[in-house]
Amino acid sequence: MKARHFPFFLLLGGLPVWSSAWAEQKCDAHAYPLSIHAEQFKDNGDGTLTDNQTKLTWMRCSLGQVWSGTTCVGKPSTHTWESAKAEACKLNEQGGYAGHSDWRVPQIPELAMIVERQCSNPRTNIALFPATPASYFWTATVPADPGNAYVLSFGAEGARYKGREEALNVRLVSGGKSK
Repeated sequence: MKARHFPFFLLLGGLPVWSSAWAEQKCDAHAYPLSIHAEQFKDNGDGTLTDNQTKLTWMRCSLGQVWSGTTCVGKPSTHTWESAKAEACKLNEQGGYAGHSDWRVPQIPELAMIVERQCSNPRTNIALFPATPASYFWTATVPADPGNAYVLSFGAEGARYKGREEALNVRLVSGGKSK
């Protein structure tokens, strides 16, 4: 097992970098095959990564964080399902981000593509998606019950649905088609 340690509070350019108190990401190459290959992504140099297979472009940081050029700075903000979608619309109406003006909340299969099965706390490649909280993120996928939406955890919880009024993290995607 390979453990990665991150201090609770760092200053980069005078801004705090969020992470949980001595969060420890553990990755076990023997338990599962690697699910996120770094070479699968093109670093666009602007806080985004493009998946060469799906052609989706991902924000490297969660909403509320800022890309410093090397990591995500600040604490991720939480949003209700409706406010997460509204934040994406607002960003697009204000000219977008990193040359894209079609940001949206991803569908659950899309968000699942950036889950790293080898790792926990968080379950993603932190070299690609640094300072990702090991918590639930909204998806645009909705179950039959209109008061809920599917969420995906980068912690141990996996996927489920939650009430749309809950305040959860968000990572936006660009490209593809939202259903």
